[in-house]
Amino acid sequence: MMAASKSANIDEDLYDGFSASDIFVKNKGTGYTYNDLIMLPGHIYFGVDDVVLKTQVTKKISINAPIVSSPMDTVTESSMAIHLALLGGLGFIHYNMPIEKQVEEVQSVKRFENGFVTNPIVLKPDNRLSDIDEIKHKFGFTGVPITDTGKMGGKLLGIVSNRDIDFLKDRTLFLKDIMTPMSDLIVAQEGLTLEEANQTLRESKKGKLPIVNKNGEIVALITRSDLKKNKAYPIASKNKNKQLIVGAAVGTRESDKQRVEALAAAGVDVIVIDSSQGDSIYQRDMIQHIKRAHPEIEVVGGNVVTKLQAKHLIDWGVDGLKVGMGVGSICTTQEVTAVGRGQAASVYNVSSYASQFGIPVIADGGIKSIGDITKALSLGASTVMMGSMLAGTEEAPGEYFYRDGIRLKKYRGMGSLEAMKVGSDVRYFNEANMIKVAQGVSGNVKDKGSVKQFVPYLLQGVKHGFQDLGVKSMVELHEKVKQGVVRYELRTPASQAEGGVHSLYSYEKSGI
Repeated sequence: MMAASKSANIDEDLYDGFSASDIFVKNKGTGYTYNDLIMLPGHIYFGVDDVVLKTQVTKKISINAPIVSSPMDTVTESSMAIHLALLGGLGFIHYNMPIEKQVEEVQSVKRFENGFVTNPIVLKPDNRLSDIDEIKHKFGFTGVPITDTGKMGGKLLGIVSNRDIDFLKDRTLFLKDIMTPMSDLIVAQEGLTLEEANQTLRESKKGKLPIVNKNGEIVALITRSDLKKNKAYPIASKNKNKQLIVGAAVGTRESDKQRVEALAAAGVDVIVIDSSQGDSIYQRDMIQHIKRAHPEIEVVGGNVVTKLQAKHLIDWGVDGLKVGMGVGSICTTQEVTAVGRGQAASVYNVSSYASQFGIPVIADGGIKSIGDITKALSLGASTVMMGSMLAGTEEAPGEYFYRDGIRLKKYRGMGSLEAMKVGSDVRYFNEANMIKVAQGVSGNVKDKGSVKQFVPYLLQGVKHGFQDLGVKSMVELHEKVKQGVVRYELRTPASQAEGGVHSLYSYEKSGI
């Protein structure tokens, strides 16, 4: 074994277990899963809070927490994407909806927290109070600038805020009759920095600070709520404009090119091409179209599980790879098609190849516990994509219901017949006139509360795993795995049982 023992200045005989290469390269042909492996402890020389989980989703997009949500219609819409981004992760909004609806979901994320809001909703003086009600219903806020044209770039005439409308019963009133007029507003001139704008907002004690040019035309907006969010969520995932980062999924049909155009106009940061088997001419054409038409948008291709599949997608121009086939809790692809791979083997083999080209890997599926997250990251993944782990949270789409006294939410695979009926059949290359073969099921998951508590709990557990391994960061983890310093053992069924809860009459798990 070599470099590992030399770099640590320890006798090779003291290294128990196997390197990742020993397991996946020398035992080529065995499809190991996360549960087949256990990681051996390293030397602890730092505290848990010293662990940094910053990582790459794509070549250009980095986030502070290695968790992304699956683009499934029972997992990710704007609420999930917003809260994951605030917590340092990233949400991918599903495409099992009309283009206009998916665009609205992306826009909701982009409007939630900004630095300079350059595309706020603007109304005209002759709009009515009912129009404000509609905005509040769709986007959750009421502070709206009023301009002579009803558009950005128009002359600022006033603002309608909560205090202007709180006690009004007549919802047909014109906004010009209830708005706070320009003469009573505090505004800032175009050209100031974000820090200066925030300072003005603090001193003014107002909810919103319009930014105008020398002609009195509005060019941007700053909100007090964003200042509070910045303080509450210091590791939030943001782009260079201080907007929350959001991803969206598309398919590979010709009509999906229209979806890409609309998502690009809405400001999406990254697009994932969502296919159960990503090594196809359809995905090639879509990747090349997006990179040609919108080079500013990062593209994640997939799903893939082999090096050869990864090579094809990298050659076509992807900025990230999604890895996994038939390993999700609601996925039956391996059972139906007899095609797929054990997820631990998939992640290690694809990431070991992709890392040569600087392409990050998203480990998609098979995550049942915090330990699985740590294992996936150690095998080369930069992030993990979760479906069932997030599906029962408050921020996931759908309503709670009770069965046998347990609070549940619906969770379904995008390959289930139920999901296919509303559009996801394209993910499995099913055309409308073909017999639909399900590659997933529908089910229910328990209530997990809010991601605002659940995700920090997951991340703290991952940090404990890193500490036990003796690594302080993602970079150090990947490097020590390559060197063979981080070691593994294979687990027998008996050792798997021993490593779980056993020998109790009954028990309750603590935590979330």
